[in-house]
Amino acid sequence: MSDRRLGKKVKKSNIGSKNRGRTLFLSKLAVVSTLIILQIAILFVIYGIMRSYVIYWRTGATLVSVWAVLYITNRQDNPAYKLAWVTMILAFPLVGGLLYIMLAGNKTRMKFIRKAARNNVEGIGYLPDDTAIREEIRSISQSAAVQSHYISTAAGYPVYKNTSVRYFYLGENNYEVLKQELRAAKHFIFMEYFIIKQGEMWDTILSILTEKVKEGVEVRLIYDDFGCAMSVPSRFNKEMEALGIRVVSFNRVLPILSLRYNNRDHRKITIIDGHTGFTGGINLADEYINREERFGHWKDTGIMIKGDAVWNLTVMFLQNWKLETGERWDYKKYIPSVYANELTTDTNVRGYVQPYGDTPVDDEIVGENIYLNMINKAKHYVYITTPYLIVDNEIVTALTLAAKSGIDVRIITPGIPDKKMVYMVTQSYYPELVKAGVKIYQYTPGFIHAKTVIVDDRIATVGTVNFDYRSLYLHFECGVWMFDTDTIKDMREDFVETLQVCDEVTADELLNVSKWRIYARSLLRLFAPLL
Repeated sequence: MSDRRLGKKVKKSNIGSKNRGRTLFLSKLAVVSTLIILQIAILFVIYGIMRSYVIYWRTGATLVSVWAVLYITNRQDNPAYKLAWVTMILAFPLVGGLLYIMLAGNKTRMKFIRKAARNNVEGIGYLPDDTAIREEIRSISQSAAVQSHYISTAAGYPVYKNTSVRYFYLGENNYEVLKQELRAAKHFIFMEYFIIKQGEMWDTILSILTEKVKEGVEVRLIYDDFGCAMSVPSRFNKEMEALGIRVVSFNRVLPILSLRYNNRDHRKITIIDGHTGFTGGINLADEYINREERFGHWKDTGIMIKGDAVWNLTVMFLQNWKLETGERWDYKKYIPSVYANELTTDTNVRGYVQPYGDTPVDDEIVGENIYLNMINKAKHYVYITTPYLIVDNEIVTALTLAAKSGIDVRIITPGIPDKKMVYMVTQSYYPELVKAGVKIYQYTPGFIHAKTVIVDDRIATVGTVNFDYRSLYLHFECGVWMFDTDTIKDMREDFVETLQVCDEVTADELLNVSKWRIYARSLLRLFAPLL
């Protein structure tokens, strides 16, 4: 077992480009932030003027807050999300209701949601019926069949055979294979990422993409505008178009107050010639491959699939492309079978593969329900890695019930956090989970960004979905659910080896936490859905 695999050695960045163009990278964010701050200042000025009419102001604001509380409590939202808003309104009755209307009730956001929902339904219509394969799974395992059936019917993403799977236990390994596959592209490359940041990783990939364009390969890129606000300059789109790379920024950040910006594209997807796909937690930035040290050793995971199942990822990409551009085209020209004869990997392998997407534009919390299904159906163990553990009562209940029922439940979280407040909220869940028998470990070499769940050596998922409210309720996410693939044993081996460099959180340690820290965690946890 290598020290590198266990995170004992971290390669520090020697790249001169780390601060290259930083001023330009900040330009768009600076402009937007300045205009939003100006809007907030105007609101305070209006508030100061209205103080002269304090009786009317207080009465009107209170009525608005009362209406907002009644409206929130009758919505079909997550209870924790509703509690956070109601608490804020009750604590600040003069401005709480108005804030809710301006943010959560923003009409611009609702138009975006409706448009995305229509687009999602249209894209799902291009996916095949998988009844025969689901019945085949049912003849092997009723538990797996139930889980696959949910993803097929409720989320709309079918399950496939004839798909090979390769798991990467570090971002570095994923990166090396990704470069090889990009260089082998002959027809098209689709890439969709939450973060793109200048450095060795992106510069190398951009060089490959540029060469591929010259060879006649169609290259498209989607990046999240908010996720890249501090790393992509305002001229980025024009530069990419000049190189022949078609590019769109997802859900552009505009200088207005709106919760629309909460609906981020958190997916990480690469599709090559329709038959090869990558996903997982790895963005296009140097910390994900340990070329730059930010929070100690960065532990991330990825997955490559080849074969029929890549079609689900392709449809996800095309849905978001159409959402931003409005373009229409023939989806079927990108299906895996078009260039399947060029595959060098044998896809006649055992197991079943089901890539899935999750969006905030419907009433289905796909990512959370997949996790709940996996936890609730476990017979022997549930192994989880996640950078954040900020979950609702349903997941807490599932985890504690499994542990109390004799299931070996283990969760690995970071040892070095990337966001201290979020880390405090994560730690606020430790006492009740540990008390119930859930074993929690912290990755001592640094930050673990992997989002994986493994159950009983037979079922697993790798993807972008964190165990937090943003991923589960607000973001566009994706993952790959697997049953009886050989890769699952590789994932279990990686998890067990990673435990060797983790410290277990014990009940005695939790008893020694200071009172002020406990109170701070509790307060932050109350507003966790809004963080």
